[in-house]
Amino acid sequence: MAVDMDTIVSLCKRRGFIFQSSEIYGGIGSTWDYGPLGVELKNNVKRAWWRDNVYARDDMEGLDAAILMHPKVWEASGHVSSFTDPLVDCKSCKRRFRADHVEGTRCPECGGELTEARQFNLMFKTFMGPVEEDAAVVYLRPETAQGIFVNFANVLESRRRKLPFGIAQIGKTFRNEITPGNFTFRTREFEQMEIEYFVEPQRADEAFEYWVKARHDWYLRYGMRPDNLRLRQHGHDELAHYAKGCYDVEYLFPMGWSELEGIANRGDYDLQAHATASGRSLTYFDDKTRQHYLPYVIEPSAGADRATLAFLIDAYCTEEVRDRQRVVLRLHPALAPIKVAILPLLRNRADVVETARKLYADLRRHFPTDYNDTGAIGRLYARQDEVGTPYCVTIDVQTLSDQQVTIRDRDTTEQVRLALDQVRAYVQDKLTVD
Repeated sequence: MAVDMDTIVSLCKRRGFIFQSSEIYGGIGSTWDYGPLGVELKNNVKRAWWRDNVYARDDMEGLDAAILMHPKVWEASGHVSSFTDPLVDCKSCKRRFRADHVEGTRCPECGGELTEARQFNLMFKTFMGPVEEDAAVVYLRPETAQGIFVNFANVLESRRRKLPFGIAQIGKTFRNEITPGNFTFRTREFEQMEIEYFVEPQRADEAFEYWVKARHDWYLRYGMRPDNLRLRQHGHDELAHYAKGCYDVEYLFPMGWSELEGIANRGDYDLQAHATASGRSLTYFDDKTRQHYLPYVIEPSAGADRATLAFLIDAYCTEEVRDRQRVVLRLHPALAPIKVAILPLLRNRADVVETARKLYADLRRHFPTDYNDTGAIGRLYARQDEVGTPYCVTIDVQTLSDQQVTIRDRDTTEQVRLALDQVRAYVQDKLTVD
């Protein structure tokens, strides 16, 4: 069943996934705070991405470049001169729009006359040092990629890498979007999960095809429904001036098919631009051919916030169980914020509570665990289903005699009895990603 964005926004606030930033002051446009469960979910998405793209590969290095970079970086990359959107204003209602999102010369909101389009740079500008002058201008980075390119030689030399190899980075980026919106889909502050994969020019097409499929399949691996995912190749009129090819992994969001991740063949444009601007050689020396050349770059670029939102939407479902409707987030166990909940059935029995607390203390040293004894068992199950907890463990009077607990599966609602000392291994096994 399709879910609308308002339902997801309501769930996120009610259950502590995502809050409006600075809400007590009326909020600030298109900025969001990740709550207790949201930060766990987003961190799990980032951990899964890092684990699969860095730890599981022998051709990848990690990096964490600074947000503030020398302003010449953005001059060389073209961001200062061309990282812009066309902007128009309504003379009547004063609303602002991207010119390429408006048809004709009238305001889509009130019908008023629109101004002529002017270019609007998307980078946030700030000043370094005590004096606000042109010489002190720096920018909040609009992408993490340039931090990788300017560190290409450092990583190559310090890690003694041979082509092909990649550099991966997760980090904050900032874009002064004209028309942000759709919850966390388009915001002014967000996190990117990017790879720059350096290859011999003659192998770039092969590497490009590999990464397009690999990145599409990654979302399926973590439970995203195939019908909600597709690949879309960019037409020649869409390609950035430096790109030799690009695919988008698109997801069927409530507002329609929209980009989840882009995979681009950037050629040698970026290394060439920085080599020219800095005067530093960024070539690779090939031991076999005894030649220096600039590698080509394949760039899979994903948004951690968009991925988190897509996994949330995809997991949300309602269903009838024993004549009652339940809301359940069918998140992959590896992504679920809470892995297991401990639910003692008798909160007034000290021996039951003691056993439950002991199990809770053991499990939470290994994975996020919740403890709740504040309601009837049906209500407790419902709360855990709604936040995506894969397993619930109940402790009852019988546990005291047979040292067994009942484990309930979120998706099937089936229950099994298991020895207390086997619970941790049981849950850990279920969390393993195939």
